[in-house]
Amino acid sequence: MTSTPGTAPGTPPGGQSRLRRRAGTAAVAALLLAGVPAGAAVSADAGTPKTATGPQGQKLTVSATTGLDPAGQKIRVRGEGYGLTTGIYVALCKDNGDNRVPSPCLGGADMSGGSKTSQWIVPPGDPYEGDLASAFGPGGTFDVEIEITEKGDGLDCAEVACSVVTRADHRAAGNRTQDVRIPVAFAGREPGEPGGGEGVDVPAGTVSYKSAAEFTTAGKPLDLLLHPDSKKLYVGADNLPDTADVDERGLHVLNPEDGASESWISQAPGSTGALRASAAARIAGPLPGDGVVYNYPLRGVGSAKSGDEAASGVWLAGSTITDIAPGTTPDTVLVAQGATLSEIERATGTATRTLTLPGGTQFAADPERGAVWYGDFTAGKLHRVDLASFTVTGSFDLPGGPGMAGFTETDPATGAVWVGVDRSVLVFDAAGTLVKTLVGKDLARDAAFDTATGRAYVVWQDGGDLSDPANDNNGTLTVYGTEDFAPAAKDLSLPGNHSQAGAASLAVEPGGVTVFVTSPAEGKITRLVRQVSPLVTHAPEDLTAKEGEEVALTAEAEGTPEPTVRWQVSTDGAQTWQDVEGATEPALTFTARTAQDGYRYRAEFRNDVGTTRTAAVTLTVTPATGGDSGGDTGGDTGGDSGGDTGGTGDASNGAGSTGGDGSTGGDGGTQSSGGSTTDGSGSTGTTTGDSGSTGTATGDPGSTGTAGNSGSTVGGGVAGGTGTAATSGGGSLAATGATVMSVTLAAAALVGTGVLVHRRARRRTEGAL
Repeated sequence: MTSTPGTAPGTPPGGQSRLRRRAGTAAVAALLLAGVPAGAAVSADAGTPKTATGPQGQKLTVSATTGLDPAGQKIRVRGEGYGLTTGIYVALCKDNGDNRVPSPCLGGADMSGGSKTSQWIVPPGDPYEGDLASAFGPGGTFDVEIEITEKGDGLDCAEVACSVVTRADHRAAGNRTQDVRIPVAFAGREPGEPGGGEGVDVPAGTVSYKSAAEFTTAGKPLDLLLHPDSKKLYVGADNLPDTADVDERGLHVLNPEDGASESWISQAPGSTGALRASAAARIAGPLPGDGVVYNYPLRGVGSAKSGDEAASGVWLAGSTITDIAPGTTPDTVLVAQGATLSEIERATGTATRTLTLPGGTQFAADPERGAVWYGDFTAGKLHRVDLASFTVTGSFDLPGGPGMAGFTETDPATGAVWVGVDRSVLVFDAAGTLVKTLVGKDLARDAAFDTATGRAYVVWQDGGDLSDPANDNNGTLTVYGTEDFAPAAKDLSLPGNHSQAGAASLAVEPGGVTVFVTSPAEGKITRLVRQVSPLVTHAPEDLTAKEGEEVALTAEAEGTPEPTVRWQVSTDGAQTWQDVEGATEPALTFTARTAQDGYRYRAEFRNDVGTTRTAAVTLTVTPATGGDSGGDTGGDTGGDSGGDTGGTGDASNGAGSTGGDGSTGGDGGTQSSGGSTTDGSGSTGTTTGDSGSTGTATGDPGSTGTAGNSGSTVGGGVAGGTGTAATSGGGSLAATGATVMSVTLAAAALVGTGVLVHRRARRRTEGAL
């Protein structure tokens, strides 16, 4: 949405005469003090150097803000207008947004006076002035150098948004009035790029999951597989105790969107080869196109696909199957029967290779690296089996000794082995070195990996024994980065998911958009969908405009669900904010007014996950000075003493037209608005003002109007004299035959210019206030 021009909040309605007089005065100041910039709250240039304004009017200037050397660079930092009662630190810090302490900082809080990466400035006479800290100069000024690098002291500006800041020293750490921030960026980055905006309730770009549906169409779910080709959800299931009148054992095929049952394979060959109702305990892996290979109790190895009336399969000799995985060829599977590992031909059940390990019951295969990792939880060991030689090539300790078996899974991308033991997940690299221990509040029961995003998903189940203070009957889903093991999503509580009736299992859609989690105790599968709090992808920049110009601020953010936006404005240096009425689109446009000089704007994005704001930017508005090239000068002069006197004809643009805005005299005089001689060129005022001098100005070469761009009288005159346009070529200064004009008359002409331009700008926005 584009807001109505001129409606940015905080602009006072009001007196047109007062507004004109202020604009005229500002115009004189701007013109006579040529080269002195208008007081910008933040410099318009997004490059370097850059200046920002603090909540109490402090000015902070940094000599360089973009393209900084990551290895280290000196920058100059200057300040003025700081209070003389509070000490400050000057440093490079993580920018946590408005009203939040900038932290951590490069160099920390320097209280030794020896840091080159931060500086301590204190009021004159402060006990720490001298070797430890520098004193403010007159007017609360300082001028220091600091050395900054992209990384150091717990700060990494490649990962977070950083700013050069001032903040109150350690004696007033909670005082936010000294916070002034200027975003900086090292080479290859844009200011604020990593942070993606200021997260209000959660960090920008925070990932979380929420329940989107619960499926109760597959009995007591034991294992899951989302088929990579058919995209169907395969569920290995047993009977649910509270639905004993219905036999729900078998392999269920569900629509992953709504959980609708597409197929149910309940029959599989038993020990005699005859079909019988059988649960599906563990899914080994997918078949090409559609279908899965799975284990059915006690020693069955079967395969089936959606639409099959029954599974095909074989019954193995030996003990109960405790784990199963794809073999080294499409026609074989790896099977654990306690401590015995075998590779089995699926068609015949014949073991082509067999190995007896020191102990164990479950394993994880890593075909990419030719390894099987065998978990022996009773002995607290992890064994590595080489698939080529089918021999044990290493044994490693599971820290903590014997524990409750959870899971053993390998990360296909890295070869790391994730082992769930009791309330911990032990992560070993592909060589068998323990690299990380993740501790949870519940029992680690299953893990799944998404190689597209480098994420590991772990489901933790509550113990289910409410007599134990450690239990609350609720499980947890956690997500970690597989490279740094840092949390990659907010933890999600899984109410009612406990281990009393079986272990939970996971399936993750490639890309991590959807996750499926089983709860055997509740007989349900929960479909979880990913959400992401707003992350700013395009932020507005500081802006400078002239009075009456149209300005535009734009911002964009991404998130799931798609975030909404609203613009906010602060008229008091970011101390308080209010919504801009109706501004709920990425672009905010309005007409700039001098009353808005120094106003700060930001966009706030919201969705179900959280709220993220862009960094505040500042609008600098300079008075409109001068007019058209032909000399839009004269007019509206006389000030408070003589009223709005004199007028300007419109002999501008070299067109030779006459007349226009040519009234003279005081406030009581008549004013013509036309552009011809019949529309009031040089009409006289009916009320006289104080005596004044005749104003002069120049017109374009060849202009001949009798009431041209110059010709207003200052102060009204006795009868408000008439204006005279220049007729000579070359634009020489001429009025009533004079070719030279005094400084006083020049200033008077400049006053007229400022007022006329302002009046014309006002006309363009009238009705939009």
